[in-house]
Amino acid sequence: MTDTMQETGSHQGARFNYRYIWLISMVAALGGLLFGYDWIVISGTDIFYEAYFKLETPWQVGWAKSSALIGCLFGAMLAGGLSDRFGRKWLLFCAAALFTVTSIGTALANVFWLFILWRIVGGMAIGLASNLSPLYITEIAPPHTRGKLVSLNQLTIVIGILLAQFVNWRIASLYPLPDEATAAQIAGSWAGQVGWRWMFAATAVPAMVFVVGMLFVPESPRWLTKSGQPDQAQTVLARIGGYAYAKATLADIQATLINEVQKVNYRELLSPQLRKIQILGVALAVLQQWSGINVIFYYAKDVFHEAGFKVADILINIVCIGSVNLIATLVAMRTVDRWGRRPLILLGYAGLAVLFGILGLEFALGGRGIQVLLLVLAAIACYAMSLAPITWVLISEIFPNRIRGTAMSVAVTSLWIACFVLTETFPILREMLGPAITFWLYAVICLFGFVLFKRRLPETKGRTLEQIERELAGEPH
Repeated sequence: MTDTMQETGSHQGARFNYRYIWLISMVAALGGLLFGYDWIVISGTDIFYEAYFKLETPWQVGWAKSSALIGCLFGAMLAGGLSDRFGRKWLLFCAAALFTVTSIGTALANVFWLFILWRIVGGMAIGLASNLSPLYITEIAPPHTRGKLVSLNQLTIVIGILLAQFVNWRIASLYPLPDEATAAQIAGSWAGQVGWRWMFAATAVPAMVFVVGMLFVPESPRWLTKSGQPDQAQTVLARIGGYAYAKATLADIQATLINEVQKVNYRELLSPQLRKIQILGVALAVLQQWSGINVIFYYAKDVFHEAGFKVADILINIVCIGSVNLIATLVAMRTVDRWGRRPLILLGYAGLAVLFGILGLEFALGGRGIQVLLLVLAAIACYAMSLAPITWVLISEIFPNRIRGTAMSVAVTSLWIACFVLTETFPILREMLGPAITFWLYAVICLFGFVLFKRRLPETKGRTLEQIERELAGEPH
């Protein structure tokens, strides 16, 4: 890829500085890497901290897993209003600092309530990053590569997940436990006393890189324009695509902000013009979580234990999940700006409905071993090339410039509420209904998502954010 490239179509005359665009996008996407690592590290440490803290009831186990989601919820709620007021850049910087501090705090916790407290505060960093990293990339990306660049954030999430799974596996394998180790043996082992702490503390290394990197990226040009700083916005846009692109894009942005003020009124989200768009964004966010795939990330140990795998095999299987997740996300990055958002979303819901239906049947018939692993890997691949990245692309694209930060915050807050409900209820559903009926329930939800989005979801591929805004508002363009 050349450093600059002539662009045709709606931005004829633009010469995009792709090296610069990718560089600042990759820095912003470090928020995704930390989101992925901090979010999933818990699933490889649970066998150790549960023994260390002597967690026994399903409520305690679920609370340890889902407590960070409370912080995610608050972080996502704060992200919208604060980013619309103070900008995307400095709030991402704050998220990076939070990741650094909380990773060390969690690692040093010696009582359960302190562990939970640090997980909640760390969750706030995840909530901020999950909202702002894709939002920032969306607002600096050229239309024809926006899907790929926003999917870069999902790629870093996946890399963070895989990194956490690999670090967990390597640390645990330093002093391997016997296959049938008791809780007391695990609690008294090196991994049960010290190893799990290093699993959490490792987050601090990329977090400090993120802190430094955010000092050098520019503010979002769309936020600068909305905040009455058009000259600074034009400077950023010119560095992205040259003077002609900057002038044309700035005029287009300003046209969507006529008579708008900087302060966002939350009641505007309930106006007839925005209500349908907001409902669509919330539905995309909630159904991505209630599709059920994240119980595999969070409760991989339990799912594979049900399928007859031993402790050592489970940790290797979790690394396999991360590897498939990474490969499928790379496929999504190649297809999102070619196939479009809508076909990939529909493919994801249809595929997961079928795979979860079969997985539930396997559990109902007592299926164990390799066939369960293959079905799980197929479901991960389906999700990673569809719902995982495309949902984030869409909810960062569909909202109007003047209220994008706040509206996206509502959608992301809904996502984390849905994730909390999913994570907290899985142990209860599995105990009450069994794994077979639980996965059939997720299959039904996926089928509902397919029908809903086949009827309601528009295509946004190749359009500028301003074109999408006018089209969804029903205005001529």
